[in-house]
Amino acid sequence: MPLPALQHDFSLRALNTFGIDARAHAYLPVDGADVLRAVRDDAALAALPRLVLGGGSNLLLTQDFNGLVLHMRGAGIELVGEDEQFTYVRAAAGENWHGFVQWTLAHGLGGLENLSLIPGSVGAAPIQNIGAYGVELKDRFHELRAFDFASGEVLTLDRAACRFGYRDSVFKRELRDRAVVLDVTFALPRHWAANAGYADVAQALQEKGIDQPAARDIADAVIAVRTRKLPDPARIGNAGSFFKNPIVSARQRDALLAQHIGLVSYRQDDGGYKLAAGWLIDRCGWKGKTMGAAGVYDKQALVLVNHGGASGADIAQLAKAIQDDVMLKFGVALEPEPVFI
Repeated sequence: MPLPALQHDFSLRALNTFGIDARAHAYLPVDGADVLRAVRDDAALAALPRLVLGGGSNLLLTQDFNGLVLHMRGAGIELVGEDEQFTYVRAAAGENWHGFVQWTLAHGLGGLENLSLIPGSVGAAPIQNIGAYGVELKDRFHELRAFDFASGEVLTLDRAACRFGYRDSVFKRELRDRAVVLDVTFALPRHWAANAGYADVAQALQEKGIDQPAARDIADAVIAVRTRKLPDPARIGNAGSFFKNPIVSARQRDALLAQHIGLVSYRQDDGGYKLAAGWLIDRCGWKGKTMGAAGVYDKQALVLVNHGGASGADIAQLAKAIQDDVMLKFGVALEPEPVFI
């Protein structure tokens, strides 16, 4: 098929939630596998470095991109089947994630409500294995289809093949720069049960006098909590949580707790502990601080923001200073969530 119009020297400012004004050598909107196959078959385009963009919410552009940006624009949501346990729903990679969650709720389907208001696209969600308030994408995942630039074929990957981990998947490792997600199919439970164990969500429900929440109630509670704690990227440039919550051994956690009363930690299935990165950053005095136009959000220390005019390098410099302070005070390494370009 003929390629859509290729655009050169393209501004990416509107395509990343930090609002960084970097530029791409070439830009191409993608609505399906045929476009990707045409790129693969074009010798000049195939030779260029590739950057796949969805909502641009997990990205820090530290420089211009001297390659081809593939912007996933495919749309569509459909019910594709059900069995005794699950209803299966497929969404195209270009669908807005929160819009998709709202669609499932409007159709009486629970399961994704805890993941409400997470920025980004459906196609990016499995790459990061997004998660919030006790639910990760992998918990509701059935399969996905992805275009493989190595073979030119469309792959179907189930949960095992995706090798999900904490904010991790095979797309960050073996299939990085090779596979492009086309659509994702979710398995939503027909026998739904509320997951309202996180304190912030439970409190939001309690304030409304709801003791037996429906899926919509939990979604509304999550939206209220996230709106209160996190800045709207349309108003203040940010990529949500900038650092992963570090996981440490039980011995290291106990040693830290002995020195730092109030340390926030969560026991993991393997016996380790996940530490609240925001708490560590806050205790280092960074909440609300700025370095030029880059800063730490004053309501949530885990969020780095662009107050206007910050470059990607400015945000990266701030992140490095925070990492150094947390390492010095706690001996814990913080790993950024966004991909640095």
